Amino acid sequence: MSPAVINSAYIVAAILFVLGIKMLGSAKTARRGNALSSVGMLLAIVVTLLDEGLDYRWIIAGLVVGGLIGTVAARWVKMTAMPEMVALFNGFGGMASLLVGWAEFEKIRAGSVIVEAHATVAPPAFTATVIVLAVFIGGVTFTGSIQAWGKLSGKLGSRAIVIPQQRVMNSLVLAGIVVCGVLFALAPAAGLPEEARFGIFLGLVVFSLILGVLGVLPIGGGDMPVVIALLNSFSGLAAAAAGFVILNNVLIVAGCLVGCSGLILTIIMCKAMNRDLANVLFSGFGAAGQKTGTEVQGEMKAASVEDAYYVLEAASSVVIVPGYGMAVAQAQHAVKELGELLEANGAEVSYAIHPVAGRMPGHMNVLLAEADVPYEQLVEMDDINPHLPSTDVAIVIGANDVVNPAAADDESSPIYGMPIINAHQANTVFALKRGKGAGFSGLVNQLYFLEKTRMLYGDAKATVNALVNQMKEE
Repeated sequence: MSPAVINSAYIVAAILFVLGIKMLGSAKTARRGNALSSVGMLLAIVVTLLDEGLDYRWIIAGLVVGGLIGTVAARWVKMTAMPEMVALFNGFGGMASLLVGWAEFEKIRAGSVIVEAHATVAPPAFTATVIVLAVFIGGVTFTGSIQAWGKLSGKLGSRAIVIPQQRVMNSLVLAGIVVCGVLFALAPAAGLPEEARFGIFLGLVVFSLILGVLGVLPIGGGDMPVVIALLNSFSGLAAAAAGFVILNNVLIVAGCLVGCSGLILTIIMCKAMNRDLANVLFSGFGAAGQKTGTEVQGEMKAASVEDAYYVLEAASSVVIVPGYGMAVAQAQHAVKELGELLEANGAEVSYAIHPVAGRMPGHMNVLLAEADVPYEQLVEMDDINPHLPSTDVAIVIGANDVVNPAAADDESSPIYGMPIINAHQANTVFALKRGKGAGFSGLVNQLYFLEKTRMLYGDAKATVNALVNQMKEE
């Protein structure tokens, strides 16, 4: 296949990627956008496979193993585990880029670089630089994503862990990466022996993997949506660097698209929490011993399902605020049914969506879309807040920090200044919660102690189903 045909196909694939990402910005066109991007990736893969010099035995083996893993993940992984699965995918993407850089280095070491008819050999300094970038970003992404996966799944605990001299250690490791990267890039000109260059390369790999661990260690579970978006950006940048390593145009374009979109999403997440990226990465939010705000006075007042029914039955406007508790209980279908019954009873129902609710960006949107909740009823935080003072009932399902009034009232709280959904301004609040413990970030929610708030304890799905049955019976 001629270089002109290959590059033309890559351009078409890149255009499909761009159009697909644009269509993902709307729930109405998201499926078509996903399909369009998939077609673009299929085109890129087919064209690449038709190129010369590929060992199809390894390609087939990779397809079989990857297909099996993907099938198992699609069938067995629950929707509640999607955030940690996304973290793993980010990590695997980073490791793939690291291995591409390592493989290219091994080809150079073995003196077996194949010069294709349609490609020119990159200058040694350029090749070495992009190998360094692919290994560095890929290594940080891999171990950082494994850390994020462990925090999200609870296997490593969700609290931030700040070790003594954390920033000094991070700075020293980063300095080690810079030194190894510079020495590696300058090794040919400096006349360093091959053994020394290999040792420098291994040092680069080890330092990069360590930095990924140290970078995510001091980040608490409440900041995981930002971390996932940032690591997604890193995985794209690592892929772009790998594209430069092997001189593959479509990989460069796809990596840049993922990197830029992930960075934009990261900025959006930070803005939603009224924090900058440096504060998220280095503040140790949620660490033991950190300030937790003014001690809350009073007690949480429980209510029965029957009590809640009588209030809801008389309500003319209801706002449902979903959180991770809804995801854990897989209550989205029951929530949709409750919303339909409230509408049939004459109430206006909306779903208030906070940008960082759940464990990853768009988590609540995905769950409610799975339950076929009309997209028009999903209202963003800035749009729903002006209506909450005139709302009869707010139903908070498992959300914690995103509705905590301390963000607006308590200057000593670590979340002070964070934009929240003002559920506390509704006339009545029902909070569905398993128990009296703090949320994922470790902060107590002042909303639960307000006079207008009543707690409905228990599994969210069971509680909502009980409300549904109560409304059906009356």
